[in-house]
Amino acid sequence: MKKENINATYKDKSGLRSLLFVPVCTFTLLCFCGCAEMTGYSNQSLFPGEVSSVCLEMFDNKSFRRGVEYKLTDALAKRIEASTPYKIISSKDRADSVMSGQIVRVSELLLSVERETGQALEKELQLEALVNWKNLKTGELLIDNKSVTSQATYSTYQNQDFNYASALAANNLARGIVELMEQEW
Repeated sequence: MKKENINATYKDKSGLRSLLFVPVCTFTLLCFCGCAEMTGYSNQSLFPGEVSSVCLEMFDNKSFRRGVEYKLTDALAKRIEASTPYKIISSKDRADSVMSGQIVRVSELLLSVERETGQALEKELQLEALVNWKNLKTGELLIDNKSVTSQATYSTYQNQDFNYASALAANNLARGIVELMEQEW
């Protein structure tokens, strides 16, 4: 009889343990749900707040194609003014930050050729630039030699030429550079 009492007592304790296990685990999970930092939606700006103005220097051109650096610098100045809270300042002394860079590659690719004459029907222009952005107040490099690329297609049969494609690619490259200026979230 004593063995039966011991087994009955053990069964009662194991049933009690399993009844307590579920609420304790549930309480523990509820306590730790939401302990991570909130990284969801926010109304805060994606651009660094300690900077309010940018001195945009003329991009250097390391390629053999001339004039692309003017188009890129102009497109970038317009894109910064339109898409960011920053103002373009011509003097480094009055600006909070300075942006500079260099065009390292301008290349053309042949996309399609006319079968009979062998003339190019469609080409693609590719631009690649290295970008630097420095906070002049703190000396911190906000963008450190990051590479940005862009492409634009054009067709001589549609009266489009290299100048058209380079302006389009420079605008696309400026959009990519402004996206680099955003803080990661």
